[in-house]
Amino acid sequence: PPCTLPPPTMSSSRKKLLIGNWKCNGTLDENAKRTDGMIEGLKAVELKNLEVFVAPTMMHLGQVAAKAKGSKLGVCAQNVSANPCGAFTGEVSATQLRDAGIPWAIAGHSERRQSEKMQTFESNKIVALKVAASIDASLSVCVCVGETEAERKENKTTTVIEEQLAAVLPVVEDWSKFAVAYEPLWAIGTGNTATKEQAQEVHAHIRKYVAGAVGEEVAAGLRICYGGSVKPKNSGELIAMKDIDGFLVGGASLKADSYLAIVKSMV
Repeated sequence: PPCTLPPPTMSSSRKKLLIGNWKCNGTLDENAKRTDGMIEGLKAVELKNLEVFVAPTMMHLGQVAAKAKGSKLGVCAQNVSANPCGAFTGEVSATQLRDAGIPWAIAGHSERRQSEKMQTFESNKIVALKVAASIDASLSVCVCVGETEAERKENKTTTVIEEQLAAVLPVVEDWSKFAVAYEPLWAIGTGNTATKEQAQEVHAHIRKYVAGAVGEEVAAGLRICYGGSVKPKNSGELIAMKDIDGFLVGGASLKADSYLAIVKSMV
């Protein structure tokens, strides 16, 4: 038989995506040092097929965006309002984020979907409204989905994730501005990480579900990131999986050296 090259994997055409979620961390001084370290470190890395972002607090978005301007480091918001500008105290709208030059936002993070400490219980409907508002304002949005430890033990992982996706997929009008992050709640900030096989299994299911709900072409181009105690020591084996297209990183993004090590494992 003639020699034939294997077909390219679906992931080969998808640009990798890395978002460092700083959560409620950082002072002006700490952010300046961290951002400078990342910008300097990225100069030596050829990113090729990778986009790198950090998500500071709303308070510090302007500071970090100003520092990162013209560099290889992008800036992302940790949250976005489901509402437009108006009488919504404490909110920041998608239009305001775009006006400030912020290109990306996170929506539906587990700490906002269900957090006893924060008393935030965002429904699938609210997350869908945030996605719609973002895309309408030309703001790219990364939607978080994932199951609790109890739901995994009850074999409800795929059911929960499908319900979360079913709410948001119908409102996406521009697929180039949409990404998904799978974050198993039992692996966030716990030190427990899904094995590469566990993560790949869920990512593959997400892609298959999107293919059935929207279409094969959209599914093939959709970037699905993994979030859940990602560190330099496990990022390399995770990113090698066929359906893992990037990461939503927490603690490891608070130090320039560890974040840069994750970057290098992805290029």
